[in-house]
Amino acid sequence: MTLPLEGLSAIVTGAGRGLGRAEALELARLGAAVVVNDYGQPGRDGSGEASAAPAEEVAAEIRAGGGRAVAHLGDVADFETARGLVDLAVREFGKLDVLVNNAGILRDRMVFSMTEDEWDAVIRVHLKGHFNTTHFAAVHWRGRAKAGETSVHGRIVNTSSEAFLAGSAGQPNYAAAKGGIVGLTTSTALALAKYGVTVNAICPRARTRMTEDVFAGFAEPGAGELDPLSPEHVAPLVGYLASPAAAGVNGQLLVVHGGMVAVVDRPKVAAKFDTAKAAFTYEELDSLLTPHYAARPAGETFAATEILGLKHE
Repeated sequence: MTLPLEGLSAIVTGAGRGLGRAEALELARLGAAVVVNDYGQPGRDGSGEASAAPAEEVAAEIRAGGGRAVAHLGDVADFETARGLVDLAVREFGKLDVLVNNAGILRDRMVFSMTEDEWDAVIRVHLKGHFNTTHFAAVHWRGRAKAGETSVHGRIVNTSSEAFLAGSAGQPNYAAAKGGIVGLTTSTALALAKYGVTVNAICPRARTRMTEDVFAGFAEPGAGELDPLSPEHVAPLVGYLASPAAAGVNGQLLVVHGGMVAVVDRPKVAAKFDTAKAAFTYEELDSLLTPHYAARPAGETFAATEILGLKHE
């Protein structure tokens, strides 16, 4: 039986642990050769010495299962490192077909307490890291198309978060980066569609080293039960989006966790007001907008538990 990703090669960033590890293993299970990238720092805030061990262990696990994999130690937020990562995939496997951007760190703080370094570090790893690898993958696919290849299979799966959708009071840097990733996704999807490349983003919920505090109050699985927040619930969607079957899915945002996938619509206009004169005045806006918002339920906003479909214990 032919596997869905047989003959394809993939890069997964931040794949030494947690969500990235599950995604790399799933892509390999579906037949892809995988470059397992990780910087290997022990701290979820990006602290500690870099180590090849996490990436090497996942690559070894894939090879032990009969798959093809190589490890890559490197910080994808560094432009030249990202170039080298894409070059490695092409050198080892002949081409690159799938890019899964997952690498990230957390440096949580309320906006009034956050330092410049805490802001810059998170934006750098998440948003610039996504751009860097996307840039070099796009150069690779565009070059193949320009050279006359008629069936370029290019897939990018980016990692956003419901911190962007629902708000997260103690994560202004993270929420901003994840919102930026959605903008990068939709822009890149439009730019690369003519080359046969699709670009989508997921908002995963998974209990990992990065999110252990976030999900501390959510129900733990019972004996013998799969954790509804296990990364293994997320990885199959990544495998699908990487496959030929998802050729018609482009520029989309999907929320995924615990046996649920939700397709998120683009923002829609909730209300529209036209001026009675040539231009609005303060008084006219006050007469229109103040009653509109006053009629909405007090404190109406997106709630993370509503979107997740999860409840605290």
